[in-house]
Amino acid sequence: MHLPAGLSNWRWRTQPRCGNCLKIPPPLARCIAALDYSFPWDGLLQHYKFHQAIELRETLLERLEQALDEAQAERPDWLLAVPLTPERLRERGYNQSFELARSLARRRKLQCEPDLLLRVRHTAQQASLTLKERAANVKRAFALEPRRAGDLRGAHVALLDDVMTSGETLFEIARVLRQAGAAQVQAWVVARTPQAGSD
Repeated sequence: MHLPAGLSNWRWRTQPRCGNCLKIPPPLARCIAALDYSFPWDGLLQHYKFHQAIELRETLLERLEQALDEAQAERPDWLLAVPLTPERLRERGYNQSFELARSLARRRKLQCEPDLLLRVRHTAQQASLTLKERAANVKRAFALEPRRAGDLRGAHVALLDDVMTSGETLFEIARVLRQAGAAQVQAWVVARTPQAGSD
């Protein structure tokens, strides 16, 4: 999935799918990214994620909301953040993606709950792995809260994450949601790592 620089979502009106997505369709109906993960946004996102710089949340959300409006994003039934394990949550102090999702859900009057989507297996940080290792790393790492899984049957779900690199984390969660009966899953991300050779 190639995302051009700036506030965009795959050049949705003129180029709805990239070559990789045509060859191997991802389990996401759509992905909207506000920014390329490059200077100065990469530094700001790392500061927000690893140094409890919650004051950056609104700036990041402004960019994401602009991208969603530009892309005419379909309103989901649920907005769910990529979850952290309890260990990583203690380490960071907060789930950076849920903080974004919670604030965005308030603005757009969307259902958003922190415990509906669970991370059931501790995994290595994706950034430390090769692209080939990332899919195996997140396999069977996510599940739905068993008593609430029925809430997503037939639902349209938007997944929110701060940064998308290979996409494997979002793809794995989308598969879990689709297996639970979600009708459609899309991803909303603040930044997308540009692929090699992209302009």
